[in-house]
Amino acid sequence: MFLENCKVIENRNVAENMFLLVVKADKIIKHTKEGQFFMLEVKKGFNFLRRPISIHYVNKDSCELEFYYEVKGKGTQEIAALKKDDMVNIQGPLGNGFNSEIENKNVVVVGGGMGIAPMKLLIEKLVKKGNKVIFIAGGRTKSHVEIVKNIDLENVQTYITTDDGSAGIKGRVDIALKDVLDKNDISVVYTCGPEKMMECVASISQEKNVRCFMSLEARMACGVKACVGCSIKTKEGMKKVCHDGPVFESTMIVDTHPKENVAGCCGN
Repeated sequence: MFLENCKVIENRNVAENMFLLVVKADKIIKHTKEGQFFMLEVKKGFNFLRRPISIHYVNKDSCELEFYYEVKGKGTQEIAALKKDDMVNIQGPLGNGFNSEIENKNVVVVGGGMGIAPMKLLIEKLVKKGNKVIFIAGGRTKSHVEIVKNIDLENVQTYITTDDGSAGIKGRVDIALKDVLDKNDISVVYTCGPEKMMECVASISQEKNVRCFMSLEARMACGVKACVGCSIKTKEGMKKVCHDGPVFESTMIVDTHPKENVAGCCGN
């Protein structure tokens, strides 16, 4: 884990309240892997707690980190106000991310809403390992899947679903997932998104005897196992999302309800 003052390269509005933040990170960059997260510092008013945001992408050639996040409260409002050449202190990388060491298999990646955030880096790693990757991205409207345009999907079979039918298939991600699992021999499913969506993805995967890994989302105060705010029940006892996760195998989870769950990969 590192602390680094990073220069803002870009901080643009993707759609509605969703933003893409790009920062220069010379020290942290080589230690970051898919599925991990960072704690970003906020300074104004009473927003003294850092905000946890999952890593969207790592560009090791240019030493740039990408964060896709949603403005939900005063803390993320402050992050959204960052301008080019501003400095932001980030802490990380934190947590245990996805295991992308699988090779030459058929795998499915399911991202819902802000749960699409960690999938860009994961997909790239899986493709480089020779896997056939099927990506299912879902959201309430077209705006909620706009970030998919920022992901290289040239060699990826992709399904887009929206609740209102404004983009892709009208409906939820489970419609596409059932079809994919029926027609393909899938080894692993990776998922991140709203809790109910992930529970549905896990249930469908288990019915098909396919391993499923879930990236849980929780409000975090410390990010380093110092408090109990993100504790969950597992078959191995109480675990902390920030330290033991955020990625867990679905069959290990007993209770996916941290004290304050949030719909998105970051706090307010």
